[in-house]
Amino acid sequence: QVQLVEVGGGLVQAGGSLRLSCAASGLTFSRYTMGWFRQAPGKEREFVAAIEWRGGSTNYGDSVKGRFTISRDNAAKMVYLQMNSLKPEDTAVYYCASDRSTSIRTTSAAYNYWGRGTQVTVAS
Repeated sequence: QVQLVEVGGGLVQAGGSLRLSCAASGLTFSRYTMGWFRQAPGKEREFVAAIEWRGGSTNYGDSVKGRFTISRDNAAKMVYLQMNSLKPEDTAVYYCASDRSTSIRTTSAAYNYWGRGTQVTVAS
């Protein structure tokens, strides 16, 4: 059984930071591209960041580029999202997801497994 579990969400003031973690089990984590997506109420799911399986290449959505950093630890089967300089528009449920491809893709339909999500709320 494949499971992805996100932790680290919460309430933070604008300009603050949060670090999200995603723990994977039940898959060969090392060979999966890992991504983060977010979704606010009434809006489409939005690509945030992704990292290829060896960790040498990353991609970010335009709205978070320069503020967020994705990383991974294959030995620990963990992926992280460091979020700095948070803005109220970053408020959303953040989801960890895995992609069987070794290439980075930015469309949610490309990702086969998803966590339940963790709420991030940024107050102005």
